[in-house]
Amino acid sequence: MKKLFLSLILLTFLTGCFQSTAMVGPTMTLVSSGNLGHAFGTYLTNQAVENETGMQTHEFIVKKVEEQQIKTKDYKINKELSKILENNIEHKQLVILLQNNIKKTRNVINSN
Repeated sequence: MKKLFLSLILLTFLTGCFQSTAMVGPTMTLVSSGNLGHAFGTYLTNQAVENETGMQTHEFIVKKVEEQQIKTKDYKINKELSKILENNIEHKQLVILLQNNIKKTRNVINSN
């Protein structure tokens, strides 16, 4: 009888038919630690996050981590682009300076 009951519970969890997934984490906390207050706090937190964002807690955390990774990549790309632009500007300034010196030299040579 115990095997049948355990099999039905596992089947329910593993097939995705379990409706209140917000209770899975707190239930596991309660079973493993026996701390009812901690389990209740976890449940309330999960419900608050789900009501506020429309996502479950783990989905929300994954989304925030991915956003942070994108921001980090964007920062690195912007930093590299800034360096490239600075080098390009310095290069253009050097080219303009050389062109002006060439023009001045030609004018001096042509005037003689």
